[in-house]
Amino acid sequence: LNGTTIEIWDKSPTALEFARLVHISRPVLFTGCFSAGTLPALTRWTNEYLSLKMGETPVSVAVTPDGYADALKRGPDGITTYFTEPHTQHMVMANLLSLLSDPHFSQSSEVVYLQSQNGNLNDPEGEFASLREDVPAQIPWASEALDKPPEAVNLWIGDSRSITSAHSDPYENVYTVVRGRKHFTLLPPTEGWTLQERMHPHATYTRPEPALPLVLTPSDPQSQVSWTTLDPVKDLDRIRTEAAFDVHPIEVTVNPGDALYLPAGWWHHVRQEGDDSDERGDNDGGGGKGHVIALNWWYDMEMRGMSWVWLSHLRG
Repeated sequence: LNGTTIEIWDKSPTALEFARLVHISRPVLFTGCFSAGTLPALTRWTNEYLSLKMGETPVSVAVTPDGYADALKRGPDGITTYFTEPHTQHMVMANLLSLLSDPHFSQSSEVVYLQSQNGNLNDPEGEFASLREDVPAQIPWASEALDKPPEAVNLWIGDSRSITSAHSDPYENVYTVVRGRKHFTLLPPTEGWTLQERMHPHATYTRPEPALPLVLTPSDPQSQVSWTTLDPVKDLDRIRTEAAFDVHPIEVTVNPGDALYLPAGWWHHVRQEGDDSDERGDNDGGGGKGHVIALNWWYDMEMRGMSWVWLSHLRG
């Protein structure tokens, strides 16, 4: 299903072309898909602009000891592996961007990442309401092809220390970068079993006192979460050996203005890289080097027909 390379287009698709790509269910990278005209955030979003627009509105930020939010971690006993969610902290946008631009903070033990994944750009009354005018509420060719608006539009802001561990989503995903770049490692649903998805007890990072470090705290009452055991980057040799056949992860980098179509059910592991040459905002005190800003539009997958049955069967 995955082949060995990703298809790359140098233009945006029409609605009909995108519908055909969704039917094929393979990822495609559309280079230079967005411009300042279609995505004003590309040129507007300096640190100073974001700080002024957001003002004193607090935003929800994920905090972890090592940059792995929503990932497997050893518990207090050093034996049990928990699916661990990040600690949530509230801060104003200016403080978040200042931390991400501070070289001293980038060497600290904790990592901050704005990654709420709850359609944080959808709500006209939500915490990012002042930024909605800079981001299209939908992707015209995707909405027409799928005959519905996106279920969620999400904003992501972090630095190179934040890693998204391998997972899959029940959404047709259109993903773009505003600043920096994102590195995706992709596996199709047919090879997801090589990542050894298992049930794990749930935990959350908590902070007992404001000045104390984060602590992994098992949930009470205990619940179970299904998550991948192996990392398609770190454990690739092991995956290939245990799978007994040659696995071919696809590597793709998404640059500012590009759009990655990631089909529903595809497994993806994401790293990010700040652009140290990005000078936007420096002349007006805004800073802005070294961190990454990205957006994505989640469209619900078509649950009728065989798609959901097929994906569930492969995961099982």
